[in-house]
Amino acid sequence: MANNCRGRSNLQSFLDSTTPSVPSHKLPKSCCRAVQEPLTGKDKDSVEFFILGDLWKQYYEWSAYGASVPVRLHNGATVIQYYVPYLSGVQIYPHKATAASRENSGNKSSSDSEYKKLAGLDAASQGFDLGRENEWRTSEHARHLYFEFFESCSPYGRIPLVDKVLDLGKTYPGLTSFKSTELSPASWMSVAWYPIYHIPTTPSAKELSVCFLTYHSLSSLFQDHIKGSMANDLGFIRAGKNGTKSEKKNHMSLPPFGLATYKLQGSLWTSFESGDHERINSLFSAANSWLKQLKAQHHDFNFFTTHWVNMRCLPCW
Repeated sequence: MANNCRGRSNLQSFLDSTTPSVPSHKLPKSCCRAVQEPLTGKDKDSVEFFILGDLWKQYYEWSAYGASVPVRLHNGATVIQYYVPYLSGVQIYPHKATAASRENSGNKSSSDSEYKKLAGLDAASQGFDLGRENEWRTSEHARHLYFEFFESCSPYGRIPLVDKVLDLGKTYPGLTSFKSTELSPASWMSVAWYPIYHIPTTPSAKELSVCFLTYHSLSSLFQDHIKGSMANDLGFIRAGKNGTKSEKKNHMSLPPFGLATYKLQGSLWTSFESGDHERINSLFSAANSWLKQLKAQHHDFNFFTTHWVNMRCLPCW
């Protein structure tokens, strides 16, 4: 089967290699209101958060050169497949208090006291919950849309993720200045990963042409819940692009809560022993449920879905 040199599948290798790891900051919970689940990280006395600008910096090198993904071929040889990231979709929902604060301060970042108060809000009070089968429930009155973007151009007409964000940020500065504690659990982004080349070259490159969509939460309220409920099930090392066995000090990884694929055929990328069949179906279902509940028309997901249905009966698992 498609296992790499560490005994993990190539799908897991892709997820390892493309999970962003961003500088983290902490707020003492003593400064906040009582925090309930899902804000129960490794340090139960503090709330971990990141700044959106730091998240986009993770994609600088990937946007310029591609993210390197080790892929083990059927003959046992390993190639490095490079993937370029594109911003596929994003919705930014600040807390209502955050939105009001930014409007009153000329769209500047909220004060420390403001986001400390926001960090103390539990997910239930915001109308979100992660139940069985990765069902996300939302409440209309809990959301205030600041910005949304859905890419509709063909892959050949797109610009890399960082360039797109910098362009959009000229009109929507919150896209780089928001803190994850300022955002409602409805806030998310999707990255489209398209293969560009592999080293060394190989004549049997058909199975290397697979494309991916990854979905990531942008809110602190659900980061721990995603890691606990979904990332553990992935069975991959949540360490960002360095692939170390533990996250870098003072960094936090943002594992995907959803996934969709295109051209994922054959057995190169998936391994039955690694539980990839259940894993990929679970992540696809989570993405599908998420978009439906937010009533989001995600163009890339719709395109991938038309091909996903045709794949599900293939005996490649």
